[in-house]
Amino acid sequence: GWEKHWLLNLVVHPAWFGVADIISSFISISHFLISAAILELTGTHDTKGTWKSSITLPCVYGPSQDFVQQTVIWTLVRDQSPATVFRRDNSGDHIMLSRYRGRVSVPKYRPGDVSLEIEKLEMTDSGHYTCKVTWRAQNNSLLTKERTTIVKVVKVSVTKPIIRAGNLGFTVPKGARTSLTCSANGSPPITYRWFKGEPGGNTVLVSNHAVLMFDSLQTSDTGKYYCEAENKASSQVKQQSDAVQLTVRDLTKPAATVPSSENKANTMANDIFIVVVLSSRPGSFLPLMLDFCFSQNTRNDRRRQTCSGINGKCKYEEGKPTVENNFMTQPVKENEYETISIKENIECKILVNAMESEYEVGDVQ
Repeated sequence: GWEKHWLLNLVVHPAWFGVADIISSFISISHFLISAAILELTGTHDTKGTWKSSITLPCVYGPSQDFVQQTVIWTLVRDQSPATVFRRDNSGDHIMLSRYRGRVSVPKYRPGDVSLEIEKLEMTDSGHYTCKVTWRAQNNSLLTKERTTIVKVVKVSVTKPIIRAGNLGFTVPKGARTSLTCSANGSPPITYRWFKGEPGGNTVLVSNHAVLMFDSLQTSDTGKYYCEAENKASSQVKQQSDAVQLTVRDLTKPAATVPSSENKANTMANDIFIVVVLSSRPGSFLPLMLDFCFSQNTRNDRRRQTCSGINGKCKYEEGKPTVENNFMTQPVKENEYETISIKENIECKILVNAMESEYEVGDVQ
């Protein structure tokens, strides 16, 4: 460029230049060299891209107000045959190779970033890509720099898929809408299949999509599920996920409960009745039977709980019997006993009848 010619004339014909010219020229050259250093292109030397996926080949520089970008050219060298893939100039962006149309682009609104973005990589996209940028200086001189990146497109086998549940998790109510998502890594396209059952057992194919949808869950949907992923990599290996348990609960039916040992003991205690036989007076042959037949519910009849609803406080008050009393007896004042049973008990009635048949009324001789 002009810098080389100026330096050559300065060395060969120093008399042609005045001191002021020499100083001014040195300042201009220094400023030029500093600006040129700022415009250094940065990127990567080599990179790998996954077949059918996207890739970005970085090519970035620090913008300078002393230089205006003129052209950006991306070329590809494959099998010793160079070809221009992309060109940007004052007339706009141009994709030069038809097989890249609709798949490559360069950012427009990020100053200093002229990276090449390639979508839906093909195996034939492997090669040496060169980023070439030309700037125009304030003195109309041109500065060109370039950088090469080696790209290798590979096929990656699919990985073991994982299953993600919807927002409701793996335990969901009947009638709800939910989904199970199967995801795996690898070269696209990846195909998915869903099975109900467990790997290696009896299974039923339920879907050919990555997402297994349930619009209205039924209890019959309860069971184990797993998914299978496969792509077109060279290995052609199908990967299976672990099975997950999906549980559908019918909230309209109360859950069955198993009585605890404590509840069983309380139930038995409530059915116990006591018959106390006492003599009402000395020397009498005929015993006076006092029937103490009671249950837990009897005490509740005697004292009922009444809640006022204020501050959640409750009080107790004497209640009246609500059932017919078949065994009410007069208080035995001599022995200061009072009847406590006010509720009919079938078992108690049978036993009393049986005991009465074993005693006969008579006087002591």
